[in-house]
Amino acid sequence: MKSGSEKRTSINTHMGNIIIENEVIAQYAGTCAMECFGIVGMAGVNVKDGIVSLLKLDNVSRGINVTVRNNKLDLDLHIIVAYGVSIIAVSENLISSVKYKVEEFTGMEVDKINIYVEGVRVID
Repeated sequence: MKSGSEKRTSINTHMGNIIIENEVIAQYAGTCAMECFGIVGMAGVNVKDGIVSLLKLDNVSRGINVTVRNNKLDLDLHIIVAYGVSIIAVSENLISSVKYKVEEFTGMEVDKINIYVEGVRVID
């Protein structure tokens, strides 16, 4: 997934500017998401073929779209959930956890987190 229209986020402080690549935010958000109960992994979606694949840990940012609007972050998370879990409960936990951690990490407010459940997998 490409990260928003801008590829970086700029924060102005009294001491200067901080520039964060959206890829960094996506990687961090993906790592946080992978720690949540009920998440099997992040999903990579091939729009052309309509194929969904489970992403490895080093590629989790491909399952996340980061957009910056009015100095606030919007995140789209494409996930694969574990079979038998409550999607609502997992999503609420995921949103709460990722929102808190990304806000602490970046110092920016997360305005919206959209969850796209792309698949269900049985955990071995």
